[in-house]
Amino acid sequence: MSADLTPHARLERTIETPERDRRSLRRQFIERRMALSVDACAELSAKVCEFLRKEFPQLAQMRVGFCWPVKNEPDLRPLLTSWLAAGDPGFAALLPVVVELDSPLAFRAWTPGTRLLVDRYGIPTPESGEFLTPEALLLPVNVFDAAGFRIGYGGGYFDRTLAALKPAPLAIGVGYELARVDSIGPLPHDIRLDAMVSEAGAFRHLA
Repeated sequence: MSADLTPHARLERTIETPERDRRSLRRQFIERRMALSVDACAELSAKVCEFLRKEFPQLAQMRVGFCWPVKNEPDLRPLLTSWLAAGDPGFAALLPVVVELDSPLAFRAWTPGTRLLVDRYGIPTPESGEFLTPEALLLPVNVFDAAGFRIGYGGGYFDRTLAALKPAPLAIGVGYELARVDSIGPLPHDIRLDAMVSEAGAFRHLA
């Protein structure tokens, strides 16, 4: 299923959200996601992976940056592992590395056998390896809206990364419908996603 980034399920209406209000909105929606059971997360993650596979088959031939799942985020590792097993020479799964604070992210290749270390944010990241440039990014969302904007964790790393990468990667948000709102009230530094994938389908922003 593919559609514009327009409301698909029940919308959660919010007021405009300047930066000072985003912390409470972020916390509210993380808590909502954290309330999901292990089985519910596994089921929703599988649906997200299936829509990514069906709607974006080109990803299986690209260098794809993704995030290690934390706090009940969608687990994309089974999908990425299947693409690795397919053996296309153009495919690589990449995990982000925080090289410096307040700077764009770097990326290293990941496989199920990659040695990982836990970074300053408590997230596993490849211990070593050359830095590679992603052609696509699968970005977790804490909150997202119909216009293709997202709220992450507030560090601004992915906004800086998207602004710095040339050519711009295909930016696809991944999350659950429970994170959808009418509008996040985007700020000047917010960068619009190219598409959003949830358990309800793939929603492309065409503006």
